[in-house]
Amino acid sequence: MNTGLIIAIIIIAIVIIWLISGYNNFVALKNRVKEAFATMDVYLKKRWDLIPNLVETVKGYAKHESETLENVTKLRSGSYDSLSDNEKVDVNNQLTAGIRQLLAVAENYPDLKANQNFMNLSEELSKIEADIANSRKYYNATVRELNNKVQMFPSNIIAKIFGFKEANMFEAGAEERENVKVKF
Repeated sequence: MNTGLIIAIIIIAIVIIWLISGYNNFVALKNRVKEAFATMDVYLKKRWDLIPNLVETVKGYAKHESETLENVTKLRSGSYDSLSDNEKVDVNNQLTAGIRQLLAVAENYPDLKANQNFMNLSEELSKIEADIANSRKYYNATVRELNNKVQMFPSNIIAKIFGFKEANMFEAGAEERENVKVKF
């Protein structure tokens, strides 16, 4: 056999192995991003389900704060399961702002802050918010890893060939960046 042919076969084999390995790497990263979102989604759904109870508890004490209550209720009115991943992120960013307003309203009602049901719901909400924050960190780390692969040479060649795209980070909305002091 010709030496040139052997070298060509070896080079082609190396390229094929590199493509297969790169593709499998992207599939693994894409699946980690999906898994990270699914984990975060569980906590977002828990918060989603908790909101009606919190709103009803506050409603009894804060009848004239109807605009805040209506906004939160309106955001929460749809079916969570029918939302796309991007819609879930958007709605939950808006809900975070609404919940912050709701808790700020509660500050004006000492009887409400002392209500056992409200205290339990607030405690549960605090735990869920901590879980959401931790799952966001994990999700964003996996997205960063995928996005680096999509953007960096030579893996960006494989990404382009097989159609792998960057994923969106879960970022804090403007309302979440504001410093709101809520005491219970």
